[in-house]
Amino acid sequence: MAGRVCYVFGLLATLAVTPDAATARIADTLSVAAVGDVMLGTAYPSAEYLPPGNDCSPLLTFVKPHIQAADVAFANLEGALTDSLRNVKTCSNPKWCYAFAMPASYAACIAEAGFDLLSIANNHTGDFGGQGQASTVKALSQHGLAFAGMLSCPAATIERKGLKIGFCAFAPNAGMCSLNNLSAAAKIVHALDSLCDVVIVSFHGGAEGAAMGRVTRQTEMFVGENRGNVYSFAHCMVDAGADILLGHGPHVPRAVELYNGRFIAYSMGNFCTYSRMNLQGVNGLAPIIKLNVDGKGRFLDGEIVSARQKEGKPVMPDSAHRAANEIRRLTALDFPESPLTIDETGKMRASGSRRTE
Repeated sequence: MAGRVCYVFGLLATLAVTPDAATARIADTLSVAAVGDVMLGTAYPSAEYLPPGNDCSPLLTFVKPHIQAADVAFANLEGALTDSLRNVKTCSNPKWCYAFAMPASYAACIAEAGFDLLSIANNHTGDFGGQGQASTVKALSQHGLAFAGMLSCPAATIERKGLKIGFCAFAPNAGMCSLNNLSAAAKIVHALDSLCDVVIVSFHGGAEGAAMGRVTRQTEMFVGENRGNVYSFAHCMVDAGADILLGHGPHVPRAVELYNGRFIAYSMGNFCTYSRMNLQGVNGLAPIIKLNVDGKGRFLDGEIVSARQKEGKPVMPDSAHRAANEIRRLTALDFPESPLTIDETGKMRASGSRRTE
């Protein structure tokens, strides 16, 4: 396994990335698979929201070949990995108050499915306070998973095929690297860019719900919270040195874009959210974004693999390509100027590209 490190920004300049011993030379391409929110069941407020037999392993069975085939695979961890249900958060508006506690052992299911990078920058990592965050960090570390996004752990690195890959994550929530402080975020990205060949940035932002599929290019508010201007954030991070931008938070898919040759997914929606989530209509679409980039992170081509969720069921491939066509529709509406084409099956190409499989 390649080395995996979580480190604070102050140590960035002295970081040494552990090489992948199986790699003899630096590759000229890298494949990436990315999905949105992963929440494999919650013991809070009741164990009835956990999968049968407290066994999370079947939930990703039918889609994990796409995850495992990639050189690097990413997901947003939507909740804490903890066996303690103490210190649950309180909310000013109970209607919008959900707390997610996956058993710490569920980190094994995430690792076995083939994920490498996890964002822990979101509004649910702190659902069970500091002890829940510490338990999450411990569980992910024990299973060799790289993670980033809390102020105590803003960035991580891994190495694949001789390429150094930097990863950082942002959200508009307390204790997280701020989505709304563009200058501070850009400093983290710029520092990673100075050390790494490819920089992947995750962001949890934008308003939530089935009616929130559009990228407005404006600041988005949700239940009184500033959820950021994800368009400005993404473009600023590319300008700072980011190569791949992976968004989530609205719980529905949004458009994708090419900006200066770099790929941006504005929201990948839900992916494997077993319970206590609305999975009706577009909320049940579960895209897998597959990308090929060159050794400097520039987009070559990609594919949107469509999958679907039903509450309490494993994630299933969708031969009707509904997730791909929803993203295709939204991309045409929101980014008609982007040099990105998406066909009916989800294949993505840059305009004028002649790359073949």
